[in-house]
Amino acid sequence: MDMQLKDARVIVTAGADGIGLEIVRAFLAEGARVAICDVDADALDAVACELPNLRAEVCDVADTDAVEGFVARAIHHLGGLDALVNNAGVAGPTAGVEDVDPADWARTLDVCLTGQFNCTRAAVTTLRASDNASITNMSSAAGRLGFARRTPYAAAKWGVIGFTKSLALELGPDGIRANAILPGLVAGDRQRRVMEARAQAQGRGFADVEADAFAHASIKDYVTARQLADQVLFLASPRGCTISGQAIAVDGDLGMLG
Repeated sequence: MDMQLKDARVIVTAGADGIGLEIVRAFLAEGARVAICDVDADALDAVACELPNLRAEVCDVADTDAVEGFVARAIHHLGGLDALVNNAGVAGPTAGVEDVDPADWARTLDVCLTGQFNCTRAAVTTLRASDNASITNMSSAAGRLGFARRTPYAAAKWGVIGFTKSLALELGPDGIRANAILPGLVAGDRQRRVMEARAQAQGRGFADVEADAFAHASIKDYVTARQLADQVLFLASPRGCTISGQAIAVDGDLGMLG
């Protein structure tokens, strides 16, 4: 299916690995032009070798000044902007609320929520000039269900949904649509590390924690990064031109986390 994204100008944060890299590959396969940032310089070097036409630079989305510079340079390189994908995030600590270090709380919100604000703030003026402008924010099933012993992460991801819905109302008259994607249990190292931390905190085996997680899902399988990338592409394409203000779950119908 032609997603009508040839020559679309796209920024993807945390685009050097995992879900972000799969989103980047999907856009490039459609003929889009893409700029990315990431905090992992080694991963950026690796992806630059794999995808030489990609613009890539180190940037921490929690750093307002760094984001303004990155977005300005990316827009100059791309010649404008049609789609912003706010993918950057961190897992945050796994602990009871009384044991969460305030610095870990602040860092989780700074990256997962304030980072999206920083990038959107820097990009929105240029997005207004596009005839197919979109913002896609990565939330989580934790932003719909809550997540015991992961309060910083869940709070940030709930905040992403409120931020997204507010953007849709504010920017819709300017022709910019905004949506959030809520992944569930995503295949990959990050999900495994989260489950391992939970298993350790509870003194249980990994297999038991994994089985409990899928006990609350109708579809008892991991979401793939490609499935998430496909959803991002649709929302950024002209085919998604009337979809805005939505929190779209891609999670196998999860009913509970924890």
